[in-house]
Amino acid sequence: MLSPSQWWLVREPVDLRAGIDRLLALTVSMLGHDVRQGGAYVFRNRAGSRIKVLCLDGLGVWLCVRRLHEGSFHWPSDGDAAWALSIEQFQWLCAGVNWQRLSTRLSALPEL
Repeated sequence: MLSPSQWWLVREPVDLRAGIDRLLALTVSMLGHDVRQGGAYVFRNRAGSRIKVLCLDGLGVWLCVRRLHEGSFHWPSDGDAAWALSIEQFQWLCAGVNWQRLSTRLSALPEL
């Protein structure tokens, strides 16, 4: 089962015709991350309508694809080469919701 320790968004768009080996090489060269540490890496195409998720587990490699029929995935426009996400933020991203606005609102709430 897919259960990564951390979710990472790769900010720069990539050619999603790339397979497992090329995406693994991009992860190491662009981010300098050791992909064997259990994280999941999310890549998107230039239009933002498709994503690929790459994840290594103890048995092999997962490569998942998701496509939106309308609209595009909300992606950070500047900053680091990769953004760390919580599982909730990743779920909102996959649903096509602007996870950055939701995250900002939740953090802006006063503590009780």
